[in-house]
Amino acid sequence: MTRLDDTPVPDYAGRVRLDGRRFVLIGAGQGIGRQAAHALSANGARVLCVDVDPDLAVDIAGEVDGLAWSGDATSRDEVERLFGDATALMGGVDGLVDIVGISHYCDILDYSDDEWSWHFDMNLRHAFLAMQYGARAMAGHGGSMVFVASVSGLTSAPRHAAYGAAKAGLMSLVRSGAVELGPRGIRVNAVAPGVVWTPRVSGYLGDEGRARNEANAPLGRVAQPADIASALLFFASDLAGYVSGQVLSVDGGVGVKFPYPMDGL
Repeated sequence: MTRLDDTPVPDYAGRVRLDGRRFVLIGAGQGIGRQAAHALSANGARVLCVDVDPDLAVDIAGEVDGLAWSGDATSRDEVERLFGDATALMGGVDGLVDIVGISHYCDILDYSDDEWSWHFDMNLRHAFLAMQYGARAMAGHGGSMVFVASVSGLTSAPRHAAYGAAKAGLMSLVRSGAVELGPRGIRVNAVAPGVVWTPRVSGYLGDEGRARNEANAPLGRVAQPADIASALLFFASDLAGYVSGQVLSVDGGVGVKFPYPMDGL
């Protein structure tokens, strides 16, 4: 038999490496953000660790030998300053990872205008601003952008209306960004976690909530921040070099499970 395939075999292990690349990591201070800082740095990236709390930004930057920056990611002036400083401090920007997102659980009938607007600021506006200024910082050489969405934007959950709507908007923004920025060599993707055992979530749900979510997951455990950081690393790296405009659910299989209890009917 004559083999027809003589295409070169790339260095697949090397494709995950980020040596010499400069990343802005927004929301680096704890949980998924902290793990993402380590994932990027461990693979050779230079990371600007951004958090609204300056002490947390400095703390995580110290862990990964990165740089610290603090400001409000929902403010246009602050985000413009962020990417200007990032370019000056690192000599350019090759990648953006945006972790920011939070919810106040509330019934639809009880939302105030301020609460609705707050959810969209904290879950969508910052991504819009980061995409705008991040793309300008990557002009001429391209790069990758990765955002954290949520399964709440794909399905629904009680008291998640504003959060889910904002995250659904984020996923639409990712698709639009992929189409518009692709010709500039910029890939845009998102990860959609389910329940992740971050410090904030663990404090809210407690042991009972953890057991309930473990029982609901086909994989039999609740996600750890490192599980989400691993997916973010994939999208940031050349392993995903031909992937753009995609949302990857990282939920332990919950989203594809018909809602029978795990022990059957």
